[in-house]
Amino acid sequence: MSLEPVKISKQAAEEIKIIMQSDEIPNDHCLRIGVKEGGCGTGGFTIGFDIKKENDLAYINNGVQIYVDKKHVMYLMGMEVNFREDGDKWGFVFENPDEKKKN
Repeated sequence: MSLEPVKISKQAAEEIKIIMQSDEIPNDHCLRIGVKEGGCGTGGFTIGFDIKKENDLAYINNGVQIYVDKKHVMYLMGMEVNFREDGDKWGFVFENPDEKKKN
């Protein structure tokens, strides 16, 4: 079993692939998911495209190659990246499916 701290929804994966093609992201770049460091923990989540680095965990989810710095794994565990469209608002959102189950 491989470690996959963050999952990508099917809709988010489709959008990521469209962005990579339309923005001509270089072939050696993949999706990087991480956390902004600040204060007493995290200052939020980050998403972008980057090359693989020495301390990265690399895996594929829903057809998307993902890089996560190993020091961010504990903050991202169980998260899912979704893509939302609501009228004129759209974008990627980080959700914790376990939190939904508790409510």
